[in-house]
Amino acid sequence: MQASFLRSVRKIHRYTGIFLFAFFFVVAITGLLLGWKKNSFGIILPASATGTSTNLHEWKSIEILNHIADSTLHANTGAETPANLDRIDIRKEKGIVKFVYIQDYWEVQLDGATGNVLQISQRRSDLIEDLHDGSFLDLYFNTKGEPIKLVYTLIMGTALLTFTITGFWLWYGPILIRKQKLKKGLVNE
Repeated sequence: MQASFLRSVRKIHRYTGIFLFAFFFVVAITGLLLGWKKNSFGIILPASATGTSTNLHEWKSIEILNHIADSTLHANTGAETPANLDRIDIRKEKGIVKFVYIQDYWEVQLDGATGNVLQISQRRSDLIEDLHDGSFLDLYFNTKGEPIKLVYTLIMGTALLTFTITGFWLWYGPILIRKQKLKKGLVNE
């Protein structure tokens, strides 16, 4: 009976692996890249610049900084459509504000006090993260509420749990079978 159970576990493990191989490959590669993003010398994640003041009373308003960032994005990328801002990342301790855009994952870093452009670059880490968690499909199909990402993470999480459980039984099952055979005197040590 245990040998039969072990064969079933092996089939589940094998077919799940065959079916999800490409997805696991993408998750593994993107996970490695995301783990190294801050140590990529600005290739994956742009390094944060340093502004002139950490005193918020000396900073320009977010509205003015946003206008500067939008103008900078249009001037440097030639984008004709309005800037589609994803988020504003305020780094008070560095004296900067990062404006992160959805279009091609652009980021504009501004000095919070002067409004000077410190850096404009692409955040490849955001693209990699969207590939890693499946949300790039929600962006591509313009879905609301990220349903594709939710289904993708449900499948991948369940598959990882399945691999963990079946992998354990593929390791421990033969140990149990051997112990039972030893008890019955079918195998010599």
